[in-house]
Amino acid sequence: MPSSTAVGHLDADCFYVSAERVRDHFLHGKAVGVLGNQGACVIAKSYEMKHAGVKTGMPIWDALRLCPQGVYVKRDFRWYEVLSRRMLDVVRAFSPRVEYYSIDEFFFEVSAGINLREMAERMRDAMLREVGVPVTVGIARTKTLAKLVSDTAKPFGALALLDRAAEVALLERLEVTEVSGIASRRAARLEPHGIRSCLDLARADRLLVRRLLTITGEALWYELNGEAVLPFYTERPPHKMLSRGGSLGGTVGQPERLYAWLARNVERLVEELEFHMVRTGALSVYIQHKDGSDGFARRMLPAHTDRFDLLMEAARSALARAWSAERPAIRMHVAASQLRRSGFVQLGLFDAPPERVEAVAKLKREVNAEIGRFALRSGATLPLADVYRDEAQSYDICDVRGKICF
Repeated sequence: MPSSTAVGHLDADCFYVSAERVRDHFLHGKAVGVLGNQGACVIAKSYEMKHAGVKTGMPIWDALRLCPQGVYVKRDFRWYEVLSRRMLDVVRAFSPRVEYYSIDEFFFEVSAGINLREMAERMRDAMLREVGVPVTVGIARTKTLAKLVSDTAKPFGALALLDRAAEVALLERLEVTEVSGIASRRAARLEPHGIRSCLDLARADRLLVRRLLTITGEALWYELNGEAVLPFYTERPPHKMLSRGGSLGGTVGQPERLYAWLARNVERLVEELEFHMVRTGALSVYIQHKDGSDGFARRMLPAHTDRFDLLMEAARSALARAWSAERPAIRMHVAASQLRRSGFVQLGLFDAPPERVEAVAKLKREVNAEIGRFALRSGATLPLADVYRDEAQSYDICDVRGKICF
């Protein structure tokens, strides 16, 4: 990246809660928790609820004990995407190059010659005025530094920091785990070498960092030292893998209900394969059991496909190996890998004639587009009637397309 540019990072403050407050002013100033997993746990909380001790991922019964006066609402990712797209428009009004990093985070490039602190404040204020969502904006020399700046400026902050002395002061007071990409396991590798703060990492020997954290850690080393090496994506790179799944909304031990979840996730996966115009050569099923153990199985496909019937057959076989029948399951993920564009796919020699299957798939798409996403679905999903009745289950954060990550 040329030295004449700087990188900004805009991050919403308590985005899910802020989104709920946009459409319900009653929630302003109150302790608010947003619930996921069919209302079983808190996936986001306001600063007021955070001060009461509620943590992200906490079961609702524990949250109620710590914050009985709180207001708990069910998540609505459709609404969150609406506001996320509006936020993207606002950021693009300030910068010609924007990376849609996640549903509530954006990186953007700006000229280093302008008053960057003033620009950060104007962007923050415009977002609140036009979208109603409070955000924090940080501007620095690299993406990694910009994210650290915005994280430390929360909530509703606006800060530009390009001076190396100011960068050093910031890095010195932050633990190394504050760097995006360095969690506890990587920090444990660094600790024996005396690398505990962000500044320790920036001043460490580059080759040592590469040996401990591979080329990914080396890139972070460069970024912390003000050299921008991480790619800037104005469009999402092609997928190497597509996955659908998540919590099962409780413990599932009945084979027919688990199979219903499998069919649901395969149908959602087919949606994505069709949208991105790719076919998969391998299908994987991951299961997490209630006791903490997990299972994984992968099936290679005879030919690359996006057909529900063929993928379901492979998924059924993988599930049989991944799931321990005597252990209830709590999570499931179905992943497609070895993706190829449709025009670069060799048809299987022994595949059944596709005409009837493709006609059914086309009808299914058309009816669901007209009436509702799951108006037509596999009969195997009937044991999940309770899930399909819940409108909140018809949409998930991973269905927000175009962003780089969750």
